[in-house]
Amino acid sequence: MTYKQIKWMILFVPTLTVGAWEYVRHQFLLPYISMDLGNWLTPVLLYLVSVTLLTKLFHMLERIQMELQHERAAKAALEAREDLARELHDGIAQSLFLLSVKMDRLEHNEDQEQYRQDIYKVRKTVHEVNRYVRQAIANLRFDPTTDEMLATNESLDYKVQQMIHEIPVYVDIQWTIPDDALTPKEKVELLACIREAVVNIEKHARASKGWIIGEGDHDHWKVIVKDNGKGFTSDAFRFKDRYGLNIMKERAEDMNWTLQLLSDSSYTIVEISKEGERK
Repeated sequence: MTYKQIKWMILFVPTLTVGAWEYVRHQFLLPYISMDLGNWLTPVLLYLVSVTLLTKLFHMLERIQMELQHERAAKAALEAREDLARELHDGIAQSLFLLSVKMDRLEHNEDQEQYRQDIYKVRKTVHEVNRYVRQAIANLRFDPTTDEMLATNESLDYKVQQMIHEIPVYVDIQWTIPDDALTPKEKVELLACIREAVVNIEKHARASKGWIIGEGDHDHWKVIVKDNGKGFTSDAFRFKDRYGLNIMKERAEDMNWTLQLLSDSSYTIVEISKEGERK
């Protein structure tokens, strides 16, 4: 029996039952049942019919509630897995890739001074991976707020400057977006998108130079990550192995930003923009 059927039965069955009972009582049972006893039996009969129908309704509602709880638990588990996948990709996977690049450079480096510098950078990257792992474990145990994640006086411009030192490709930065134009959550998400675009310059583009341009004000801004690499010939988001690009797309959609990925014979451009509300 469906929920809709039970609902309509609760509305009509008790009324019809009482009507039928009163008709039978007055037409056939008055010689056997007194008026006072009949008046007492009417609410008892109504109560029994209502309880029978409501019990089925309550059982159905309890089953629906349990199914909803299971679905919520499954959804929460899926969201936790997606968050962990983002954390692993944004922190650990990218750092390990940069580490492999630096190790390749060490194999072909005969300059002792440069060799020592590269060794220092490798150690630094290893420490970064260790920090990312510890942070990922902490994020699984606790629910850090966005403000805690950016509890630092370092501006977004400074973080971007630090980021480009991790890759061997020269990247020119032009940044004019006011730091207070973005909320703490926006800074976290935008920095992750820029990091993905910058790593792709080294990982896929085979570029010799890159540019990061951030311009705008409090109402609207635009960030462009450009390189002179090999580019692409089709929609890069349709490839399942481009996990980082799809995460970037999801981040932009979650923040209501516009994400464009363009490529021609000279440059590949990743553009993230936020438009102000129209008045």
